Amino acid sequence: MKVAIIGSALSGNKGAAAMLESAVHHLTERHPDVQISHLSMYPRSDAALNRHANVTVLDASPLRLGVLINGGALAWRVLPFAREGIESGVPEVGAIAQADVLLDQGGITFVDGRTKFLVYNVASVLPALFVRTPVVKCAQALGPFTSFANRVLAKQILPRMAAIVSRGAVTQDHLDGLGLRNSVAGADLAFTLDVTEADAEAADAAVDASFFAGGNVVGVSPSQVLRAAAEGRGEDYVGQVARQINYLTEELGRPVYLVAHSTRPGEKTHNNDLPVCRLIHERVASPHMVLFPDGELTSQQLRSLIGRCDLFVASRFHAMVSSLATGVPTLVLGWSHKYREVLDMFGLAEWSLPADGVAHSTFVARVSELDARKTDVRETLTERFPAVRAKAMEQLDVIDRVATGA
Repeated sequence: MKVAIIGSALSGNKGAAAMLESAVHHLTERHPDVQISHLSMYPRSDAALNRHANVTVLDASPLRLGVLINGGALAWRVLPFAREGIESGVPEVGAIAQADVLLDQGGITFVDGRTKFLVYNVASVLPALFVRTPVVKCAQALGPFTSFANRVLAKQILPRMAAIVSRGAVTQDHLDGLGLRNSVAGADLAFTLDVTEADAEAADAAVDASFFAGGNVVGVSPSQVLRAAAEGRGEDYVGQVARQINYLTEELGRPVYLVAHSTRPGEKTHNNDLPVCRLIHERVASPHMVLFPDGELTSQQLRSLIGRCDLFVASRFHAMVSSLATGVPTLVLGWSHKYREVLDMFGLAEWSLPADGVAHSTFVARVSELDARKTDVRETLTERFPAVRAKAMEQLDVIDRVATGA
């Protein structure tokens, strides 16, 4: 079997890395001979991080994807006599054309209010449509589709997918409302990410593991996305999160694990929480009570560390997935329906707050309530996680059916 994957990456957002790692692991487990072409927006860094012998990292950086790969795929379609030369000159087109299926792992696509990302959403799947390779959109958030541009493009592109896996009930309602008949309910593939003993040992080596010895650590995962939105409203996001951490450390006496769940080298802010975490760490009252690994950890290492927390405050989606998957009671400060629809799977939607305009007094009250009810919440997570993981695994069957034409 040959599989092409786009929309995820090993570097940058570690949620995308968790989805990619999970797909590679389970596809290889099912099909030991599978060859996977990973079309990466960060080809150099992903190639350096790639540890899978059956995965080839190809260059699908935005400009190359939009111009060369899409243009090459269109030429492949209309110039049959030139196909061999096109596949040789633009190997990404060859990888898509030769694949049995293209997996689109974009975590959130075709959503109102994200107009600037629509071009990328379309460009990610259009080459496969040109070369007639079936596309499975792995579990992700989609919709609503009320804005003109989003609705028009969604109605043109989404019906042409071989299958769309929704990541929760809200997304499924949006897809049903669009009249689609090629969608199935699912759960985020990152819920199936396995953490080995070696991963846990690597996490121990990357930080001072004794920080978690007391068993009362609160994890906090800020988000550069929320910072940009807050500053656009004239708010001091860094100060807000620093104040929240100060409440945890100064008022409650709880150590805090400050999680950068999306990391890139340098000061680039796209898909990079390191700069905002550095600023937050500089402004906390007791830095010695805050563990901040200022660097890149793998998705498995991050999940290992998150799982050692007593409580978690999540603003990054896949940091939330890791806390839920490891049974850590979690308060979510989110910006999209994608957070709440996942919490709904656990019957814990009450622990979601809109990130914009959350008052500090509300944060204090909700954290205190979560702490008081953490035993019950933890039991709920433990009870419901197997069903959520099983639902996530079902998309592997969808991929198999599409790839084999069954």
